[in-house]
Amino acid sequence: MYFEKLKTVPTSQELLDKAFSRGTRAMMGKEITGPASRRDANESMVLTSANILTDNMKNIVRMYPNLDSISLFYADLVDILVGIDELKKSLGQIDWAASKIHSLSRDFVGRLRKSQDPDSIRREAMGRISSVVYSVEKDLEFLNEARNKLRKLPDVKEEPTIIVAGFPNVGKSSFVSLVSTAKPEISTYPFTTKGLLVGHFEHEKLRYQILDTPGLLDRPIFERNEIELQAITALTRLDAVVLFIIDPSQSCGYLVEDQLNLAKDIEQNIELPIIIVANKSDRDDFSEISGVEYIMSTLDGTGTEEILMKLINMLPKPKPPGIPEKLRDLY
Repeated sequence: MYFEKLKTVPTSQELLDKAFSRGTRAMMGKEITGPASRRDANESMVLTSANILTDNMKNIVRMYPNLDSISLFYADLVDILVGIDELKKSLGQIDWAASKIHSLSRDFVGRLRKSQDPDSIRREAMGRISSVVYSVEKDLEFLNEARNKLRKLPDVKEEPTIIVAGFPNVGKSSFVSLVSTAKPEISTYPFTTKGLLVGHFEHEKLRYQILDTPGLLDRPIFERNEIELQAITALTRLDAVVLFIIDPSQSCGYLVEDQLNLAKDIEQNIELPIIIVANKSDRDDFSEISGVEYIMSTLDGTGTEEILMKLINMLPKPKPPGIPEKLRDLY
């Protein structure tokens, strides 16, 4: 996955403390016996400090993937969570700062080698370099905040995929937990699922992927929050089948009519196969819904296996692993 290995982004002060500490040690390691050795010691501090800063800032940029080459699914998620243009801008600023520090250090080294007062030139160099680092302080803070959000994104692979959708608290997480390896948090209050959660299961020795999505509400796209937009992204960017769950008991807190309206909206606007299932058949206040063929209970498991098999049969059969690429089309 693109973001799971992102490391903590240091602050401006942390970068400077590390660089100047190493630079000072480099300077102190030089024996000063005259003007030439004094210039050499000051040069060593400037170059060491600048190299440490340049390397660390370039590493910050390199640890992020090329945002122009990631999948549209992940690009949309990045845009929802942190803003893809803002992320590109901050990465560009850090890259600029690294190049600027490299350039400054070379200019000051040239001056140091000709100076009769290398200490003052070194202090000027440290001041200019510090100013550059402090100028990108907000970008460093933004990148660290982005890192904290993006590294939590799930590893969604190119595998046969089932997307579980519906209003909050209708039983999506319970279904995913029943049939897969995923262990979502399950509660009686809405919006327990704060982002996409991925689980896997095997059928006939083939691997499938199932996504638990945050609850959706029947409202215009521009009114949807960050949590809901992640579900919309999954529905619009992934090649999958959709299980839309409805709670006829309305114990989820939402009217059946509103739930059905959202299901119809997805059917009409999302180009994915979809089945609509009424959940919570174990409840006394459960009632069948006209036009909804399937019923189940994620509490006692009634009907869940049938639903899962229906979804599997709607998916293209995955090709077995371990088969040479040239032979896979025969399966």
